[in-house]
Amino acid sequence: MLRDRTRTALGAAAALALVTSAASAPVPKNLPRGVSEVLYEIVVPPGAEPTPEKVALGNKLFNEKRLSANDQVACATCHDPAKGFVDHKPLAEGIAAPAQRTQRNSPTVLNAMFNAAQFWDGRAPTLEEQAKLPILNPIEMGQKSPDDVVAKLRGISEYRSAFQQVFGHDLTYDDVAAAIAAFERTQYAGDAPFDRFVAGDEKAIDESAKRGWGLFNGKGRCNACHAFSTVSPLFSDQKFHNIGIAAHKTDFIDLARKATAIVRSGDLKQIDELAIQSNLSELGRFLVTKNSNDIGAFKTPGLRNVAVTSPYMHDGSLATLWDVMDHYNKGGVPNPNLDGGMQRLGLTEAEIDDMVSFMASLTSAKLGEFGKQEMARQQARKNVRPERDTAVATGKKGDLGDLAPTPDRAKPAAFGVLVRKGTSYD
Repeated sequence: MLRDRTRTALGAAAALALVTSAASAPVPKNLPRGVSEVLYEIVVPPGAEPTPEKVALGNKLFNEKRLSANDQVACATCHDPAKGFVDHKPLAEGIAAPAQRTQRNSPTVLNAMFNAAQFWDGRAPTLEEQAKLPILNPIEMGQKSPDDVVAKLRGISEYRSAFQQVFGHDLTYDDVAAAIAAFERTQYAGDAPFDRFVAGDEKAIDESAKRGWGLFNGKGRCNACHAFSTVSPLFSDQKFHNIGIAAHKTDFIDLARKATAIVRSGDLKQIDELAIQSNLSELGRFLVTKNSNDIGAFKTPGLRNVAVTSPYMHDGSLATLWDVMDHYNKGGVPNPNLDGGMQRLGLTEAEIDDMVSFMASLTSAKLGEFGKQEMARQQARKNVRPERDTAVATGKKGDLGDLAPTPDRAKPAAFGVLVRKGTSYD
């Protein structure tokens, strides 16, 4: 049973890792609602447990600007804990900004520990491998080599002693990544109003959010890629999809031809630089796999705390959740590699409002006030809707499929999760 749930939640690769591992990490006590003990046990490899000492060191490194070549950029520059671990900029900015910006939006660190692969294109298989790449990217943190990073940190007495105490030897680049990853493994996010709702508190979310939850699982088709269950509460299928975000500005066929000629399979540093620094970035997962089915495909992000992690999509091109809904409502932007699940939704304006209300209910309690501020800011932009195409969304032009039904709220089991009616929340 555990293997079956694992395979569904994180995919075959993660399931295999579970089956073949000798032991599992201890699960912290009192995980918040919405954080699965099953998944936590699976995704923390033996030996990578986030001990207090390792987490404290990782936290310091996460905020350490001296990790960059010019002492101006830290991990927290683009992943600000006070802002939901993002920077609220369309494209991340490193040491080369403003002259040169990256080609990708900063994804949140919250719940990154549960990702089957890291980055928008999944090029890093673990948090440790992910932590290494931005430090060495020429326009992000700009260090020339792992040896340069090690030499710089060994020249700082507080780090020399800290790594000795935590790891029992002189610091290495692998240790730097291990400490940062340990800190990131403590940044799990749950305890949202929605979690209290599915636990039985009918008053935890308002009527608009409840209607949005129904639409999310029905007419909105969102659960096709952002499904929720109590075993896998991530709101992500952990897969990669072309939803047409870059199609309006990119000739995928020409880009893929160029990439095929220059991408060295397995060269993670080259792929990282192409993804961050070049127009080949829009090829997404294709840079990693060279599989034509992956052209323009990017990872399905989890939706927890989505209200506080704007702007949206891999290129930060959608400013608000209303823009996101408009994009999906018209079925994305047609292109040869558009995911087959992309179809017009036919949502009315009131239904879009309900969907946004539901997504706002996924904000963790510790970010609740910030979430209200962010939603107020987005609400103020509600009438600026560059992605809206009502004629396509409602089928007055184009041919993008039939509409899906809306589940009956009187039958909550049809929503993919059973609300325990009559159960008080404590």
